Amino acid sequence: MVKLDPIAEFREDHRKVRDGLLELMEALQSKDVVTARKILGKINVAVGPHFRYEEETLYPALRVLLGEHVDQLIKEHDGVIATARSCAELLKKDSLTDEEAKKATTAARELLVHVSNCDGLSILSERLSKKEVDNLSEKLAAARKAGVPLLDWAETIRGK
Repeated sequence: MVKLDPIAEFREDHRKVRDGLLELMEALQSKDVVTARKILGKINVAVGPHFRYEEETLYPALRVLLGEHVDQLIKEHDGVIATARSCAELLKKDSLTDEEAKKATTAARELLVHVSNCDGLSILSERLSKKEVDNLSEKLAAARKAGVPLLDWAETIRGK
């Protein structure tokens, strides 16, 4: 079995989410609800395993370097999940008002900032031991194999 490079994969996940959020912002700005709904669905599927991996494996491994800042990262996830839930609810509608589109676009932009900030964790991950990196690889592969979307994971496995 070929091992994933968890650091490279982590960064690639961020690139995919970045691009998805930029596409989502564009769809929201043009009030294209159908396209925005599809993009949000793709982000939900992609981010579920990523968040699970972060919270269950990466953050505990980085706690030795970051201390209580890990708790702040988890709180940021709380905010991302709440925003994703709100956006999913909003996109159940057939159309958006100008105000709704503007608020949703702003929320997506805030998520983009989280993605950018979170990507910096990859340079800290490089300081982990080979054994820890191998564990990250296994856990990332397992989270991806389980493939639980973000909002489902948050509701059931994470329990928040």
